[in-house]
Amino acid sequence: MKKIITSVLVLLAALPLAFADGKKEAYVIGFYNLENLFDTYHDDGKNDYEYLPDGANQWTEDKYEKKQHNMARVIRAMADENGTFHTLLGVSEIENRHVLEDLVSQPELAPANFQIVHYDGPDRRGVDVALLYRPENFTVIESKSIPFTFENSNVEFSLSKEEQEDFRTRDILMVRGLLGGEMFAIFVAHLPSRTGGKGGDLRSRGGEIMYAEANRLMDEFPGIKIVCMGDMNDNPTDDSMAVYMHGKEKIADVGERDFFSPFVSMLKAGYGSLPYQGQWNIYDIIVTNSAVVNPAPGTLGIIPIVKKKFYARIFHQPFMVQQEGQYKDQPKRTYSNGTFINGYSDHYPTYIVVSK
Repeated sequence: MKKIITSVLVLLAALPLAFADGKKEAYVIGFYNLENLFDTYHDDGKNDYEYLPDGANQWTEDKYEKKQHNMARVIRAMADENGTFHTLLGVSEIENRHVLEDLVSQPELAPANFQIVHYDGPDRRGVDVALLYRPENFTVIESKSIPFTFENSNVEFSLSKEEQEDFRTRDILMVRGLLGGEMFAIFVAHLPSRTGGKGGDLRSRGGEIMYAEANRLMDEFPGIKIVCMGDMNDNPTDDSMAVYMHGKEKIADVGERDFFSPFVSMLKAGYGSLPYQGQWNIYDIIVTNSAVVNPAPGTLGIIPIVKKKFYARIFHQPFMVQQEGQYKDQPKRTYSNGTFINGYSDHYPTYIVVSK
């Protein structure tokens, strides 16, 4: 894979967005890792001590308010480019519902009238996933938080039974509803970390859980359209996505129970949503089922939005990029080497567009 080089970032910044040419109905569906969006108060049972005023990060109300503004600025910048706010935006690395209520009430985002689906999860660090949605476009029918378990799996685990019982990570969120009058199910995930070079089996299990739940919905609701998104901590070519989620690079190869993985071709072309160990990767993945890529006539389906060729977008603008120093040309994050630099996130957001 290509190493981190300025030319890749220039390429990303220069992409024209061919957004729904002449389409009457078009909806943006995306994902954004908000990188440790914590408030300044301790939540019982959560390891949020770094993000307290007297913690390691000296996380004050002033820093919290700047972080909220920065997250809102990015989401608003996507809306300005697209001419519309996201209809559905999955987010990760959020501490609780309160931080999302503060986010959606920011002046940049208030016009979107975003509503929230969130469940408190068991993650030891205290971060969850959630879905923001616009109620004028999407009507929620049901939602649930799917626990990460080890039962009924085909994955060979490196953890012992005792370690499995003690393991805690983010739940996977599922929200089913009506988008433009059509039934959609949205999954939002934040699969286990790569810290220490481990966890490939755990991320494969995460893909396996999502795929099983998606199949259950396709059995129960024939024709349902499904979008799975998240920080998978894997590339779309890794086993979690390519094998256990049945992700396919080409639409022509997507069978009835497969998923279209638009970031495979983008990864091969040198795009990235975050750097890791000296290389660009795409961990911020969105995949869709066959009903989205092969829609019935007159119904919503995924459309190409980058160079009229790629079916997904990795979004960034210069203000989101570190302009100098050791991490020049990488995402401008909140902290750098322990110092608050008033940045955004260590991930770039990604999205797709569905249209009739």
